[in-house]
Amino acid sequence: MPFLDVNGVRIRYEWCGPEAAPVLVFSNSLGTDLAMWNTQASALSRDFRILRYDTRGHGCSSLPPGPYKLDQLANDLIGLLDKLALERVHFCGLSIGGMTGMVLALRAAPRLRKVVLCSSAAKIGSPEIWNARIEAVRKGGMQSVVPGILERWYTAAFRSAWPEAVESTRRTLLSTPVEGYAGCCAALRDADLRNDVAGIHLPVLIIAGAHDPATTPADGRFLAERIAGSRYAELQAAHLSNIEASDAFTMELSAFLKA
Repeated sequence: MPFLDVNGVRIRYEWCGPEAAPVLVFSNSLGTDLAMWNTQASALSRDFRILRYDTRGHGCSSLPPGPYKLDQLANDLIGLLDKLALERVHFCGLSIGGMTGMVLALRAAPRLRKVVLCSSAAKIGSPEIWNARIEAVRKGGMQSVVPGILERWYTAAFRSAWPEAVESTRRTLLSTPVEGYAGCCAALRDADLRNDVAGIHLPVLIIAGAHDPATTPADGRFLAERIAGSRYAELQAAHLSNIEASDAFTMELSAFLKA
């Protein structure tokens, strides 16, 4: 399990795929870790060199004092790319990972080839929602919010048909450090890129879940309308579309990166 010290944070990362292939970086959502991309990493590692990492305060990465800022999350990845001597990469991020990708596309565009923004938005939720979430986890732990999260992240049909996948996500959420989760909630609370995303001038694919109540299809279309030349795909899924609609998600992602 390799680690690198970046910006005062110990970042866990993982490689797979041929060393000579183009690098594809995956960035996880709030409350998960790099394992959320297992299906995509397995499917795409024949054609790409896959780099996954745990966002600060999540998984096996270290837990610096919060609150965090979206700029810090983007700088963590830039620092990781620097330490690994990676000049340009493809990027795919979901939810807060997608917002991290937006910041990178705006402020470090020469480091990116193509960008995939999944189940994300230029602004996610409201300060009231995030402040309430932070208060809830600090008072009652992660177990106080996990049932509601799972209802938003997966449709009822998926939860019924694939209980093992839902249970795996539940365990990951419960293992997320409260302060790491709260720190990233604060980053989402304070981030608003609605006036900025039109400044993204890279090839971009936007993937939305048709049944996602957290980052809705309207949020995805907002991005698509403002990022010139971007592509938009809507899948039959809720928030974790890469898991609920894994085959369709992987097909869209692969086709876009190989085009």
